[in-house]
Amino acid sequence: MYQLHFGLTHPPFALTPDTQFFFPSPAHQEALNVLLFALEEEQGFVKVTGEVGLGKTMLCRLLISRLKSPWITAYLPNPDLRPASMYRQLATELSIPNGQKLATGVLMDTIRHRLLELSGTGHRLVVLFDEAQALPTATLESIRLLSNLETEKRKLLQIVLFGQPELDCRLAQANLRQLAQRITFDYRLPPLDRCASEAYLRHRLQIAGRHGRPPFSHAALRLLFRASCGVPRLINIVAHKSMLAAYGEGCDDVLRRHVSSAINDTAQVRRQYRFLSSLRRGVFLILWVLPSLLARVSR
Repeated sequence: MYQLHFGLTHPPFALTPDTQFFFPSPAHQEALNVLLFALEEEQGFVKVTGEVGLGKTMLCRLLISRLKSPWITAYLPNPDLRPASMYRQLATELSIPNGQKLATGVLMDTIRHRLLELSGTGHRLVVLFDEAQALPTATLESIRLLSNLETEKRKLLQIVLFGQPELDCRLAQANLRQLAQRITFDYRLPPLDRCASEAYLRHRLQIAGRHGRPPFSHAALRLLFRASCGVPRLINIVAHKSMLAAYGEGCDDVLRRHVSSAINDTAQVRRQYRFLSSLRRGVFLILWVLPSLLARVSR
């Protein structure tokens, strides 16, 4: 709607994980490097965690795009998987005929034989689970058993778990300690800081066709960062609504009032921003009153 008005050729803030828009912040680039190194070194299990909206699925998709032959990737994004369903999905990814009709025990043997075939031709399999924090305990245990598929020399497959911080809590449980011990590389994605948030915004606008400076004023950028707390998904939502508001007024620049309007129109961001604002005011009040209180006490 506002693309032509702001000199754009594509929507800049779509929420789909389009790898064309991947922003290599220091943390995201480091996470990608860790993943590539761990897989190249055949380290078995790798885990990447981060809060909602930090770009884990984007990172997963980018990893898949980087893993060319001899790699074979199996992407399982549905966390509502029972062990039998997980094995059948894996059979489908491995092009095993009639995999959906085989009993679980037979299917496991068939998967092992297929992996041996792939290993014999120099191929390497990596299985990627998205939203792993929601996987049933029985499925997590089955994933551990999958990792037992190996020859004397090497693992027949490697496994990457992407999940929210709740995954760490799940793996800290005693009944999953065997799985937790097998995770050799672990990376926690942080939110973007202010500089990275502004660079992220500029990056997406440039990829979308914007030439020259971003249309956001400095005050608008400051408010956008404070409201989003450096979470890329929230930056996308608020920036999109802010540009809509500016377009609706016929403004060439996105101003602070447009960002404020976008915040008020987004329930999650509004609640978060109001809470943090109240917290900041409370801290300021304490810091303002504390010296006088200490002075009275010292008398």
